[in-house]
Amino acid sequence: MEFLTLFLIYLCFVLAVTALLCLCSGRKESFLARSVNRASQVLSLVIPSQLQRVTHRALHRLFHTRSCLFVILHVALQAAVFGEYTWEVFVYCWELQFHLLLLLLPYLLLAGNLGCFLLCSRANPGTVTKSNAASLVKVYAYDGVLFQRGLVCPTCTLEKPARSKHCSVCRTCVHRFDHHCVWVNNCIGAGNAGVFLLYLLSLTATAGAVAAVTAAFLIQVLLLSNIMHGTYLDAQGRERPVEIPFLVQHLFLTFPRIVFMLGFVILLTLVLGGYCSFSLYLALTNQTTNEWCKSRRFGASPPLPSQPRDRPLVYRNIYSKGIWRNLKELFNPPAVLGRKKE
Repeated sequence: MEFLTLFLIYLCFVLAVTALLCLCSGRKESFLARSVNRASQVLSLVIPSQLQRVTHRALHRLFHTRSCLFVILHVALQAAVFGEYTWEVFVYCWELQFHLLLLLLPYLLLAGNLGCFLLCSRANPGTVTKSNAASLVKVYAYDGVLFQRGLVCPTCTLEKPARSKHCSVCRTCVHRFDHHCVWVNNCIGAGNAGVFLLYLLSLTATAGAVAAVTAAFLIQVLLLSNIMHGTYLDAQGRERPVEIPFLVQHLFLTFPRIVFMLGFVILLTLVLGGYCSFSLYLALTNQTTNEWCKSRRFGASPPLPSQPRDRPLVYRNIYSKGIWRNLKELFNPPAVLGRKKE
């Protein structure tokens, strides 16, 4: 039972750290950010300067430049999961006479997910150029809080449309900028935000379908083996009725790769499900991740020069037009964007 206890502790720790990162990511001077800065200052006194430079270059290349590394990792994880599902779970379930449509459901969802992935990665996210900057400025109104009229991007030397942001990875300004996604190696903006939401939903559904079929197979194995109604001897040699920890340990010893894959896809489904819920909330309220993060930390920002200091700025989402119109705008943005520049 020690293995199961340690695994549950590890799972709770991973989920707690993930939740902590999500909660603290939108705060400019959070406790987490201050702790990381202090830890890096302490480590800089111990780690050799040459190793620091190499590490800094590697992290900069990994997270601040366009790279296919995460795309390769994305494909490799999907190949590993579906390879295990095909060669073991699918074969065993076919012998147990599972319904064919149930077994093929993960493959159908995978095909839809790969289609959304290709569309999202190849689409023009809404690059602001000299030819379309004037028209994009007229698409959204400036709220006077997060977005100010007349500001010029110092890198692109173009007037910044409302809801746009300069992406340091792609080195361009993106209209209705949401975030830069390393998994699709592209920015998420007005041109591909709807496809990105479909990509998230299909990826979550794919992981959930694999987990459901795999769990159904393991439960069927337990039912056929009659082990659920038996007994076992504990460490002291006493006969005890079978409990859930014993069943998990028995399955892990019998099908180690399948149980490990099931644990991975369950964790993936939980994480993706949480992120999908957050993305749906943003879509229904016509917000972007960039705007949500800025609005959360706006209270700690100094007042803008154009605003009287005795009147604090209050953020209000002026872009929400109701659930139906918000979704319509997400999948059919008001500005027609050109083709992606190669």
